[in-house]
Amino acid sequence: MARVKGAMMTRKRRNKILKLAKGYWGAKSKHFKMANEQVMKSLKYAYVGRRLKKRDFRSLWITRISAGCKMNGMNYSTFVNGLKKADVVINRKMLAELAVNDKAAFAQLVELAKKARG
Repeated sequence: MARVKGAMMTRKRRNKILKLAKGYWGAKSKHFKMANEQVMKSLKYAYVGRRLKKRDFRSLWITRISAGCKMNGMNYSTFVNGLKKADVVINRKMLAELAVNDKAAFAQLVELAKKARG
C-alpha cells in the first residue's frame, strides 16, 4: 500500500489560516507561523468582544431609560421597582426604545410605576 503524506491537508489548513489573516499588516498576513498566532489572538478578541457588546448595550439602554425617567420626574431605580410592583414585564431594550421614540407611551409607564409604588 502506498504511503500517505499529509501535504494536501497541511496546505489546506495553512491556507485557511492565511485566508483569515488577510488584511493583517506585514508578515502576519504572509507567514503561516505569524499569521496563526495573530488569528488565534484575533479570534479570542472577537469571542470576548461578543460578550462585552451585550454589557455595553445593556448600559446604553439603562442610560436612555434613566434620561426618560428624569424628564418625567423619577429616577431609574424607583421606576424599575414600580414596574416590578405593577407586574409589568418589559425588557430594557424595549423600554429604551419607548423612551427615545415614543415619549407619550413611556410617560404612561412612568405614571403606572408611580401608582404602583404608592
